[in-house]
Amino acid sequence: MPADALDPNLRSKLDELDSQFSALSLQLEDPEVLADHRQVAALSIKRAAIAPVVEGYRDYIALLNEAEELREAIAGSDEELAEMASEELPRIEAQAIETIEQIKQRLVTSDDLAIGSVMLEIRAGTGGDEAALWARDLLSVYTRYASSKGWSVEELDMTTDPSLGGIKHAVINFKGEGVWQQLHFESGVHSVKRVPETETQGRVHTSTCTV
Repeated sequence: MPADALDPNLRSKLDELDSQFSALSLQLEDPEVLADHRQVAALSIKRAAIAPVVEGYRDYIALLNEAEELREAIAGSDEELAEMASEELPRIEAQAIETIEQIKQRLVTSDDLAIGSVMLEIRAGTGGDEAALWARDLLSVYTRYASSKGWSVEELDMTTDPSLGGIKHAVINFKGEGVWQQLHFESGVHSVKRVPETETQGRVHTSTCTV
């Protein structure tokens, strides 16, 4: 492995992200910024999005430095130390290569992490009143999950089913760190098979709603 196996363009990008991370960290220590909760949230999301990449890059730099020290030991006059360094160097080089691959993967996901707001629409599908109850249950699951992640939840639109308290249609805005990465796979049709509250003979019904 060469002293630095990083592509020059990738290294330039990582240096830029490292500087950006440091600048964001300084901003989040500014009392004026801390007084503005919206700005704190926005800056925190940006920093959290690039943090895994920057941490990986800094780990890589540390491994490069360690590898260089081992090479110096190998070239030195202490034979015992040189032998130990020769045994250790391949492990450090392999770890550095693995870290590069991790950094590349983290760069792919960092854009998703940076999206800190999602509009989630839930619409009752087939199943009548039971579908509306299923939509209500799904919304409850999402809002509880958002609460556990520390996201903010804003109700933008809600059409309820007055007969049993279900939901025909709802639009909710979730905001917080990593919200897009966690929720964008939820899009699609969600179905449930169960005995509805309206069923008197114990028959299982299938109800759906779309997200």
